[in-house]
Amino acid sequence: MSQEAFIVGNHDSRETRSLAKVLRFFAVVCRIISTDEFLANQSWGNYAKTRLVCSSDTLSEILTKLEQQSEGMRWWLDRVHSAFVYAGNDSGNLQNLVRRLTGDSDAVIGEIDPGARDVTVSDRLDDSCRVMAGVRATVSKTSADTDLVLNSPKGEALSIISVNHGAVFLRLNYKNVAIFLSTSKEIVDIDAELRSQNFDVREHFLSAVPLVLYVKWAFAETCWNAPEINACLVIDDPVLKSTHGFVDFQELLSLMKRHKFSSNIAFIPWNWRRTSPEVARLFRENSENYSVSVHGCDHTRAEFGSADQQRLYWKTQQALERMNRHESITGIRHDRVMVFPQGIFSEAAMSALKRTDLIAAVNNDIMSAGPHRRAVILSELWDIAVMGYTFPLFSRRYPWEGIENFAFDALLGKPAIIVIHHDYCSDHCSRLITFIERLNNLKCAPTWRSLREVVRRSYRQRELSSDEMEIEMYAAELRVENRSKQPKRFLIRRRECEPSAIREICDGSGPIVWNFVNGQINFEIELSSGESKMVRVKFHELAESGSNGDILPYRFKVMLRRYLCEVRDNYVTTTKLRFADLLSR
Repeated sequence: MSQEAFIVGNHDSRETRSLAKVLRFFAVVCRIISTDEFLANQSWGNYAKTRLVCSSDTLSEILTKLEQQSEGMRWWLDRVHSAFVYAGNDSGNLQNLVRRLTGDSDAVIGEIDPGARDVTVSDRLDDSCRVMAGVRATVSKTSADTDLVLNSPKGEALSIISVNHGAVFLRLNYKNVAIFLSTSKEIVDIDAELRSQNFDVREHFLSAVPLVLYVKWAFAETCWNAPEINACLVIDDPVLKSTHGFVDFQELLSLMKRHKFSSNIAFIPWNWRRTSPEVARLFRENSENYSVSVHGCDHTRAEFGSADQQRLYWKTQQALERMNRHESITGIRHDRVMVFPQGIFSEAAMSALKRTDLIAAVNNDIMSAGPHRRAVILSELWDIAVMGYTFPLFSRRYPWEGIENFAFDALLGKPAIIVIHHDYCSDHCSRLITFIERLNNLKCAPTWRSLREVVRRSYRQRELSSDEMEIEMYAAELRVENRSKQPKRFLIRRRECEPSAIREICDGSGPIVWNFVNGQINFEIELSSGESKMVRVKFHELAESGSNGDILPYRFKVMLRRYLCEVRDNYVTTTKLRFADLLSR
């Protein structure tokens, strides 16, 4: 039996359209119908109990009409699984609805105090709150301007999200049907264009979190889900010597083992001959904790921000050649993942990376450089990776963006990729460990892996039947595991704008037959219980066109820049921060 949502409301209203976009993002079957169509029970088909989504004004109308019918409440109980309700235009109507649902004639709905912008997600309702349970956040003022609050809910009303002593999202039970009521009038529009370099849930908390929590609860068996949430800490730039700036690799290893996390060094390929033997051995012997990725090539300003695809392709190949040399000398395997220097990349760079041995890019900035940068919409940031470019781009965040953003990412199924620089370790990693412990203490703690394994294992899936699973793949490599107790067929799809660039799709046993339909490639694999496979999409290389070698003056400038940056990190920054620390005591 399928699970379907009925959005009851006006087809043309902004809220109704926004609700439909969020539901469809999670692969929820939904229809927009009028109140009369809902009550007439004309289009219900062979579905399980429906999920009702509507405004408080609409629910009031539905309940009034049902209560006027002799079999109305029996119909409600038999055919409605649950309801998500957001605040309508009439706040008085919302207050009356709350009194009706709770039986509390003293229930009061009022405006949120402009100074009370700290919200808390309950830590006592794990089934409803999931990874967000216990999360606290300070929402932006604009996101609270139009929201209401139920002051001191009583009776069977369970507060899911609260502001001070009032509830802004609560769970009620009316005639044995669960009703999730949000006092916010806003529903996030995930087709809106991104105005910053990443999605910040604090700007959309009350318009986004309640609805996503409900979808994950009501459609847990059929909506898109991630099989696990993976995490990795990425430290940009260090040369692999015993210390780099404030990073002491032996000290960091001890902390990783004690606090259970992993670190990836975004390694500048230009430094391939400069790794010390002691640190090389440390990395080899602790590969479950330490990994390295590709951080540009020379790490010059806007190195991957140009529009010259051929030059960028050569630059990427040079970076990979250097990483291979580094691996042959040190024995440290590198993750075939690109981290862009200064976070700057062009669309041409993404096209160039696609034709190499890399499997994904990771970046904190999501919008490309250049005068004609493409627009990025919110739903692309909600996705596991941004797929609007020709190469998959996984987003990462700084710790100071708040645990609430990492928790919401996890709710969406996105991996937790944390970025820092050496100066964040200036207090012997005290701030870092505090953040890591908060991340590990989320209700659904992440699994820490190398960056390569994080992107390989980051995908979303939904069960189609007991022996069939649908998977959406993102990176050029996918590691999938059959976690069930019976053989299962996996139907895998991946968005692709250039199918002619694909050389082959293969697993460990050989090529896989695939097809291309409606902008995506499709193929299948079968796995026995407990079996796992790694699937790879390989692309044709880009044809070389002339010499792309670097001239001598450029090489000299790169060398000077690299040594000066190391002096800055090891002496200037460390001295400055230590002196500032002494003055603050």
